Amino acid sequence: MKTPIKTELAQHLLNLINDGVLTDENRDDWHFHAFNEDYYIIGYYQCNQWLKKHDIDAFEAIEEVINYSQENFGEMSTAINSEAVVNMLAFIYGEELLSEIDANSIEELKDELQELVS
Repeated sequence: MKTPIKTELAQHLLNLINDGVLTDENRDDWHFHAFNEDYYIIGYYQCNQWLKKHDIDAFEAIEEVINYSQENFGEMSTAINSEAVVNMLAFIYGEELLSEIDANSIEELKDELQELVS
């Protein structure tokens, strides 16, 4: 995962903490609430712009989503369009980021995320 994406996702998580969406009470569901409960980015155009902003080739993004889906779900069920692929990338990268941090409390998560965005 590229550093600008990691920083962007860290800020997204911080926003969710500040909004009270992520709490100590729902620690086991942080990834779900941040990257699966709703789309990270809505709209084909916005998703295409996100790929361009982060210098991600569409075919490389699709390949990453296919590989992840097959390894974790045994099949590829994500639609092949910019919105589905970008949101699945956010899901994958968000899982990676939360796994790297491995925080046990919301304060610990917040501290780690603030280091990433500063």
